[in-house]
Amino acid sequence: MDEQKPTISVGLQGVYITETKICKVDGNVGRLYYRGYAIDALAKNSNYEEVAYLLIYGNLPKAAELEAFRQQLKEERDLPDFITDIIAKNAEKADPMDILRTCVSALSMSDSYAADQSEAANFKKAIRLISKISSIVATIGRCRDGGDYVEPNKSLGHTENFIYMLKGRDPTPQELKPVEMMYILQAEHSSNASTFSTLVTGSTLADIYSAVTAGIATLKGPLHGGADEEALRMMYAIGDPSNTEQYIEDALAGKKKIMGFGHRVYKAYDPRAKIIKEYLLSIQNNSSDEVAGLTEIALRAEKLMVDKLGQSRGIWPNVDFFAGPVYRSAGIEIELFTPLFAASRIAGWCAHMIEYWRDNKLIRPLEYYTGGLDLNYIPIANR
Repeated sequence: MDEQKPTISVGLQGVYITETKICKVDGNVGRLYYRGYAIDALAKNSNYEEVAYLLIYGNLPKAAELEAFRQQLKEERDLPDFITDIIAKNAEKADPMDILRTCVSALSMSDSYAADQSEAANFKKAIRLISKISSIVATIGRCRDGGDYVEPNKSLGHTENFIYMLKGRDPTPQELKPVEMMYILQAEHSSNASTFSTLVTGSTLADIYSAVTAGIATLKGPLHGGADEEALRMMYAIGDPSNTEQYIEDALAGKKKIMGFGHRVYKAYDPRAKIIKEYLLSIQNNSSDEVAGLTEIALRAEKLMVDKLGQSRGIWPNVDFFAGPVYRSAGIEIELFTPLFAASRIAGWCAHMIEYWRDNKLIRPLEYYTGGLDLNYIPIANR
């Protein structure tokens, strides 16, 4: 008798794989929490170092704890020579995400704790990764522009130093604020594709470098981390704001996906998108012509999409849609958007990996086989 076909959750939609205390996404009402703290409150009052501490250790730090954490991050900012060599030799010709993935994988070779799977060692490696990935991304951007590696400035904060290493000078407030905001908003988002990929790799008891490398590889895709780049490219394709409505109407008629809209979990407005939109509105009248134009395109596209598909189909802007104009307001090139996503999300990846290892179970889903069985093998000469 044939076995009964099981219920198959394509893409693992609706499947719970573990319990967590790290992140809550309430997609029905558009709420996001890191360790119980609403993203709105964190974006308004916190900073990336504090958010990273919260995600990794599970609580908001006291002043002395935060200062110690910041000092640990500062001490890990330097990049080994072989990492800067990889970047310098490939920055102008290779995809930045490919360089980032390769560098993070290679970092394990310079870590004396790489094979130590104790929780204490993994906390150290998490701090190392949070710090060094930002340095790597900044150096990739710097070398793509023809510049040389800039030694980190250990008197600066985490995101300040990122801009310093990228541009070779201290950041302006107009550059720092949006970068800090995006670091916070993209630091964590429950069991998304890249986090799940990280957990799958780590569940084999591979080291955290291997797990994070898998996360970076997964983040690269345009249906995940690459969506913000695609959304901005769409805005560039629209060109003039007056073309927005016709472009969107034509795309919808042709059943093309409008990047930056819709989400597997959110059936309401993404709270991160609300925060980014508010920031864009606050700078719209004082921004460059490029950013002002992109902002107008984004707002017009958002209105049309929300009117057509918001209430009726639950398709709303997500964090990726408004990210492009915000990054451009800080002078960040489009090719760095997804690597910057990784530089932020590394805190969430490490937090989830450390938590999962406390009650580790090898992740091994099943597939329902629909092919033939007991086929007659025919020798190659007779085929």
